[in-house]
Amino acid sequence: MNTQAPFTLRGRNPDVLTCIANLSNDEVFTPPELANRMLDTLAEAWAVNNKGANIWADKSVKFLDPCTKSGVFLREITARLSCGLEQEIPDLEKRVNHVLTKQVFGIGITQITSLLARRSVYCSKYANGKHSIAKSFKDDDGNIWFKRIKHSWEDGKCKYCGAPKEIMDRGEKRENYAYAFIHADNIQNRVGELFGINMQFDVIIGNPPYQQGDGGFGKSASPIYHKFVEQAKKLNPRYLSMVIPSRWFAGGKGLDEFRIEMLSDNRIRKIVDFENSSEVFAGVDIAGGVCYFLWNRDETGLCEVTNMCSGEKVTSNRPLNEFPTFIRNSKSIPIIRKVLEAEKNVGRLSTVVSASKPFGIRGNYEPKANGIPCWFTQKIGLRFARESDIYDNFKILDKWKLLIPRAPIAGQTDFSRPVGFYYEGNVRIAKPGECCTESYLVACAFKTKAEVISFKSYLFTKTVRFLLLQSVFSQDVTRDRFSFIPDLAPYTCEFTDKLLRKRWKISEDEWVFIDSKISDNNQAVAD
Repeated sequence: MNTQAPFTLRGRNPDVLTCIANLSNDEVFTPPELANRMLDTLAEAWAVNNKGANIWADKSVKFLDPCTKSGVFLREITARLSCGLEQEIPDLEKRVNHVLTKQVFGIGITQITSLLARRSVYCSKYANGKHSIAKSFKDDDGNIWFKRIKHSWEDGKCKYCGAPKEIMDRGEKRENYAYAFIHADNIQNRVGELFGINMQFDVIIGNPPYQQGDGGFGKSASPIYHKFVEQAKKLNPRYLSMVIPSRWFAGGKGLDEFRIEMLSDNRIRKIVDFENSSEVFAGVDIAGGVCYFLWNRDETGLCEVTNMCSGEKVTSNRPLNEFPTFIRNSKSIPIIRKVLEAEKNVGRLSTVVSASKPFGIRGNYEPKANGIPCWFTQKIGLRFARESDIYDNFKILDKWKLLIPRAPIAGQTDFSRPVGFYYEGNVRIAKPGECCTESYLVACAFKTKAEVISFKSYLFTKTVRFLLLQSVFSQDVTRDRFSFIPDLAPYTCEFTDKLLRKRWKISEDEWVFIDSKISDNNQAVAD
């Protein structure tokens, strides 16, 4: 073998793995820079927990990427081990062969990505090919496994990932996106089948697929990244690190149990959160941003939380479960504490704002020629709905109502920008006898218009919209997002930020932070 180490790709211009287009917003290739940042975090934790030892100089440590796409994690790990083990295994060919056959393992997510990963790691799409830098493999896969497996259909959906049969039952010649790592009842047995029954991984690291289309209306999809995290924990590695969407902090379809488990898991030692996904994934728009975490099996305590926003870095050590949702920016926590302490004896707006479909009318409901006046989308405006199609279970039809759009930020996904949420052009005051489709929530319903106007002034303050922002990680704003906002009924006055700042003892520095996050209420921030 050439005496020059073959792992100098980071120094080449350009690195080929920075030039590959993403498969989609759901299966995003990890940039080498982010992969190395995560590996640096891992190495620092290893040194702290192992008396300063260098993880890259340990020939016994085993690594698994259970969702490898470009192979970047395995490639960078191999590069680091190739340097770190130089003294212990001086012969380059033996050293590289040891690393590739004994230390780095991967599970491909598709046929094409498994070939790409092998090319990145072995310098050959076949692990036993003549150009492969690994010299001991007897088969094509090596330690980067991929075989097409099948979904397990139950009631029209896969019982493991929720994929709809009508979409993903695609025949033998097309990818069906049945990811092996999460399509297993016993992941320990599955890994034993792939790599050996006594295989125990010290480190599991990767960037899993984010969601699976569920056949719903429009672009409906169900998250699956949490299933990779849950399976990885079952393998009981010493360290686990994955980059995933930040939506799990407060929302996400089917993520309630995952969120509770993650926030209560004091083995999560670090979280690095990027409010704008483009800071790490150029050209990729992931609503609510992305984060990566480091989980340490053998150490518990407070979590080091780092929030990255528009070039600003804020770090603090804190418990993750102080609130039902995760507060991403540490500067927000003292403000929330002040508000909740000042109003500990009052309710929250999450019990005032209506649930979705407040009158039982779907968003795709067709306007009628006559009937009950009904507010549709902003584009359609006030039309009519058939009286027999309306449900008034909450007895609010004959009251004055403030209607707020369920998706008030009109497609904005970068919450690092100042967010307006509600402004004059996107809310409606509905008269008694008027209803709405599910395009709106009923923020309040009172006997008088004056009460609605007072409530609206409260909702339109920057302070209240800032409290709302702390629970919003996607375009969809539902009633539970109002859980940090006190219900200051009765609504008989005009509310201002000056009034609320005094009431809640918000300092000048805290107000400057609030003001930087929230746009004026007459601006549409999604232009």
